[in-house]
Amino acid sequence: MSSSRRNTLILALACAIGAYLSYRADNFWGLVILGLGVVWALIGALPIMDGAWRSKVGFVAAVFFGSLIVLWPTFEGMSHGAIKAPAYVKEHIDFGVVKGLDLQGGLRLVYTVEVEEAIRDKRDKFADQMRQELAVAYGIHTGEGLLKRDELQKLEEKVHVSAPESAMLRIKFKDPADVKYIDDRFAKKFSAELAQLKGGEGEVVFKIRSEIETQIRDKAVAQAKDTVNRRVDELGLREASVTTRDEDIIVEVPGQDERAFNEIKEIIRRTARLEFKMLDDEADFFGKIPESEVPASEGIEIRWENAPAGPGKNVKTYFARINKRENESMNETLERFKKWTSTLNVPDDHVIGFEKIEDMDEETGKFVEKGWRTFYLYSRAEVTGEYITDAQRAVNTQSGMPEVYVAITFSPAGADRFEEVTGANVQRRFAIILDDIVNSAPVIKTKIGGGHASITMGSGDPDTQLKNAEKLEMVLRSGALPAPITPSNESLIGPTLGEDAITKGALGAAAGAGLVLLFMLFYYRKSGVVADLAVLFNLLLQLAILASFSGTLTLPGIAGLALSIGIAVDANVLINERIREELRAGRTVRAAVEAGYDKAFSAIVDGHVTIFISGLILAQYGTGPVKGFAVTLIIGIVASLFTGVFCTRLVFDWWARGAKVKRLSVGAEF
Repeated sequence: MSSSRRNTLILALACAIGAYLSYRADNFWGLVILGLGVVWALIGALPIMDGAWRSKVGFVAAVFFGSLIVLWPTFEGMSHGAIKAPAYVKEHIDFGVVKGLDLQGGLRLVYTVEVEEAIRDKRDKFADQMRQELAVAYGIHTGEGLLKRDELQKLEEKVHVSAPESAMLRIKFKDPADVKYIDDRFAKKFSAELAQLKGGEGEVVFKIRSEIETQIRDKAVAQAKDTVNRRVDELGLREASVTTRDEDIIVEVPGQDERAFNEIKEIIRRTARLEFKMLDDEADFFGKIPESEVPASEGIEIRWENAPAGPGKNVKTYFARINKRENESMNETLERFKKWTSTLNVPDDHVIGFEKIEDMDEETGKFVEKGWRTFYLYSRAEVTGEYITDAQRAVNTQSGMPEVYVAITFSPAGADRFEEVTGANVQRRFAIILDDIVNSAPVIKTKIGGGHASITMGSGDPDTQLKNAEKLEMVLRSGALPAPITPSNESLIGPTLGEDAITKGALGAAAGAGLVLLFMLFYYRKSGVVADLAVLFNLLLQLAILASFSGTLTLPGIAGLALSIGIAVDANVLINERIREELRAGRTVRAAVEAGYDKAFSAIVDGHVTIFISGLILAQYGTGPVKGFAVTLIIGIVASLFTGVFCTRLVFDWWARGAKVKRLSVGAEF
């Protein structure tokens, strides 16, 4: 036995041992990869041909068996149980090819956009602009940069800007004579979008114009649709349909996987509303609540903590806490908490924030959700998610325990604003709020420049943290919803195409592919058999790649598969015809094979690259069925190059150099 073959067998043994250890450790993909490594190595040790050829054949065999494993659960579903996949495989392969809406139906979701929230956001921006203008008029502020906290307090002593309704703003002056500051210049600045109404003494009222309200509503629905569309696209190749009707967004998702549907619903409805708000620890709001008004029977209690209130200054501040009851969800606990806090007299320039409380379970070593606590916040968001340009999940291992977080990057304007806010509030707490829940409330140690910040994923187990980080990264990158959306209807729908249309479409694709394969078989004889096997391998690869991305197969996708079969056959036709030409010229079988592949390669690549570019353009700008057709076409082009050139060459090389045939079967005349 040669040393190379002995080394190959040792490698196979090592892979087999590694596969067994992976199985014992319940590492499924480690088992699969090392098991395929055993196949590769054993083929490499066979006493045929040279080492390079055996290595290539081993690689092809590993790809073939790997594709079968990936598709095993899919085959069971498509064969209605005729092909059984082991429970161990189905447990670890939670993806597969999903039939599209046109073939099997799916889930229909209807969400209503809460446009009133978008109107309130616009109103709050007008309120901030008015405070800025009034502060300049009083000489409190220079007009450069944001209003600082002490400047806002000075302004509040002279005038109060409130928002009694979603589209209304009321400016109330402490001294009625100061109403003079609402002059023509002030009114003209807001006249295009706000109508001035008559108020009481020392009071001016503005209301968002009805046509502006309509624009805000329409824009909120359009932006929500675009955001939902991007989130659906981020999920992979699922060909979901996203449409609007009045203030409703209708999402139709193909498939039958209830677990996948629940994940999609969670991602779609997440507002991903990111805000950074300052804490008002010095106000001590909860410390002033009488003990008699704190319902201890609800598990609510008032506690205190030391909090920084500026450089070299600390204050004792109070907060409320609620404990989670047994058999109660955290959302139910939060609803009870909010019901109590809604009875508190919170000034309209402040809000109450809520954060989860988690404690370490000493027995399991895992963090357990215990309840909620409050933060007393200024209502104005200093920085919002609209300034975010990128989000990436990462893991920090410097502290010993891995901590998962999402690193966010601000736009230039957002970076300047973030730097200004942090610089003006050193040694104060800054709440990071995602979807109205406080993620964390860190202390600003120093001015933060560079336009970067991070959001930690809490203290759960690493797998849960990673999944939560992945979802947060997705929704932040696809953009926050302009307003919350609430589910208003959910139903399962049947195929959008009739059974007759589906059957005829599938039969048409199968008949077209079958006729092409039969032609290759009869015209090129044994070489046609090789070409047909390569085409079938090509189809298997395409389905395996689609399955690994949980791709959706629609009728246009089936058309793409049929077309890619034709393209794959075309490559084999070019190769076989080139070989025939070389044989007619009197070359030997080996020389004809080498020359045939060399001369056909440039034409094959040229044709494949042209179609690949066309597919990329269709995938980029197409939607729905067009995009599904393009994706399957692109995958087919890549698989065609591998099977039509690489794999078939191995067979021809074996005929020419291994079997040393005197006559090559590439048609009737040879």
